[in-house]
Amino acid sequence: MGVWGSGLYSGDFAKDIRACVSAVIRLPYDGQRLTEILSNVEPTAANNADNEDHTTFWLIIADQFEKRGVLCESVRSKALQIIDQGTDLAMLKSLGMDQPGLRRRDKVLSELRARLSAQSPTSTRRPVLKKPQPYLMEVGDLFIYPTYGGKCINPYARSKEHIPGGWAQDSWAAALIVDRGRAFDFLAWYRPLTLSGPVPHRPQFDSLRSTGPWVLRQPGTCSAVHFKRMELEKIGSASIDYERVNRLFVSMPSGTYQAINDISIANHLSISPAIDFERSFVPYQTISELKKVLGKIKGG
Repeated sequence: MGVWGSGLYSGDFAKDIRACVSAVIRLPYDGQRLTEILSNVEPTAANNADNEDHTTFWLIIADQFEKRGVLCESVRSKALQIIDQGTDLAMLKSLGMDQPGLRRRDKVLSELRARLSAQSPTSTRRPVLKKPQPYLMEVGDLFIYPTYGGKCINPYARSKEHIPGGWAQDSWAAALIVDRGRAFDFLAWYRPLTLSGPVPHRPQFDSLRSTGPWVLRQPGTCSAVHFKRMELEKIGSASIDYERVNRLFVSMPSGTYQAINDISIANHLSISPAIDFERSFVPYQTISELKKVLGKIKGG
């Protein structure tokens, strides 16, 4: 974690948990079920009292639940216990926080305790997902999209003209969706195979079947806005030979983490030279040709 300050959200872990709560809170579940989901996302911090992030985990969830009107008695009780027994202050002291910092932290915890003690005994209504997020891409769909120096369009910018540093297409890339799912039956995620490097001209489905190499990427989410801004264009679809996929790629964890934290697929669509796959700290799994995992073409 590292000691960044005495505020409740001074550390990176605290900010990550806050973002995680913001995503999970959209699910139409009660406080106890939301707590189970959050605990499964960070099981070590949630369950190991000796972990340096343990107290932060429970204090952040309690704070966020109180602010958002979500009642979970087990979370409230856990946070009050941490405050009353001085567990959080003891952990921060062991991590190197000085006495002035500990006094400021104690004041923060006292304010949190007052709010938790006065928390309403019932949850308030909140906006939640009424149905699962629709799939924008299916397994076997093949997309092409424009790139600039290997970078896909940044969908967080309102338009290409607003991308910092400028952006002007100089090549093309392609992505095949090899897996997709929904975290907790609601939050959609997708896993692509991408070309490792760009091609100069607009590619066609047939030519891509024997072009390579292709790189297995991390899963990501994709909203309708991001889909449009990245200018993803479906050029065809084919069945996927799952036996081959499972044989060729030894590890394909689900996209639950990315779905909960709303990590966009845009983070995994940039290619070489923007991404150096060969020198990456984490090895990428690759195949030489796309046709190694494809079955029958379904059409564009």
